[in-house]
Amino acid sequence: MSEVVDADELLRRIRRGRDLAAEEERVWLERAQSLTATDPDRAREATERALTYQVVAGVLTEIVAPGSRPADGGTDAAGVRHVT
Repeated sequence: MSEVVDADELLRRIRRGRDLAAEEERVWLERAQSLTATDPDRAREATERALTYQVVAGVLTEIVAPGSRPADGGTDAAGVRHVT
C-alpha cells in the first residue's frame, strides 16, 4: 500500500469497486432466488451476502456522488430522522 496514486486513479478504483459490488449483489440475489425452494437456509445466507454488497456499493456511490442516493426518507427503522 505504499503506492502513491492521484485523485483520478483513486476515483477509478472506487468506481471499479462499486461496479464489482453491484455485480456481486446481482449474483448473490440470483443465487438466493434459485435456492429459495430447495435450501431456505442457504437462500437466506445468499440474501444476506447480497445485502452486504448492496451496502458497499451504496457507500462507494455516496463517495463518488454525495447526495445522489435518497436516504430512505431520512429516517431509520426506529423512525429516527438523520440530520446532516
